[in-house]
Amino acid sequence: MANIKSAKKRAKQTVVRNERNVAQRSQLRTAVKKVIKALDANDATAATEAFATAQPLLDRFAARGLIHKNKAARHKSRLTARIKALKTA
Repeated sequence: MANIKSAKKRAKQTVVRNERNVAQRSQLRTAVKKVIKALDANDATAATEAFATAQPLLDRFAARGLIHKNKAARHKSRLTARIKALKTA
């Protein structure tokens, strides 16, 4: 256990940040899963709407460092390609 005042504060900050990161990562995963679920159901309009909510989350959390920027780009690229393929099919 931390004995120094600043170390105690850092320990509390770590707990708060960890809880926030876990919640935000869960929110992001849920948003991406909604897009994938709509794609699997062959519902292009629902997939487009779900992607419209997932895309800003990907960008925001990548900017904050919650996920890597290339991971966000990869998700957006792959989901966009699947949506486009579903619309043309």
